[in-house]
Amino acid sequence: MSQIIINCGLDEAGRGPLAGPVTAGAVILPPDFPLEILNDSKKISEKKRASAELVIKEKALWGLGVINHDTIDKINILQASMLAMKNAFDMLMIKFDDWVINNNLDPSVYCRENILCIADGNKIPPVEANCKCEVKADARFECVMAASIIAKVARDNIMLEYDKLYPQYNYKQHKGYPTEAHRKICRELGPSPIQRLSFSY
Repeated sequence: MSQIIINCGLDEAGRGPLAGPVTAGAVILPPDFPLEILNDSKKISEKKRASAELVIKEKALWGLGVINHDTIDKINILQASMLAMKNAFDMLMIKFDDWVINNNLDPSVYCRENILCIADGNKIPPVEANCKCEVKADARFECVMAASIIAKVARDNIMLEYDKLYPQYNYKQHKGYPTEAHRKICRELGPSPIQRLSFSY
């Protein structure tokens, strides 16, 4: 009999920005999840992302990893993204057994040995599970779409909080991404306290 595979999506948000953290989501979807609400987080509106995130957090098993700007500068953005995915998966696994029990799922199917992580991109993060990477997985696998939504909404919310601390940098508008307006503010005021100093601005 072939092994039953439980897919766990992994994806990050925030590799490109000049400021703030990189975040990652890890998600396992239950059999009855409403897949029609999912898409690549970059292809749906902010309102639909927020709505989908609530459903994911209510019905699915999820984890979140957040790596701050200082660590990004120390270990580089690729390694920080990999670490964020690992941390997201570790958080998910802490909740795994209780989630299986609380959702009346078959523990002979929903067991750790059956988990296969699918990471968006071309690098395999250092998770303690079977894992493969797939380019554009966030457009092809629902569990990765869900992970991308968890990561994107979390990062946007973090940047909105930073906007309250540093309103002169207008983080609520550009979320730290390298827009011309963001670069102009940095040239005029200097780097903000959450600037990635290893990135040119």
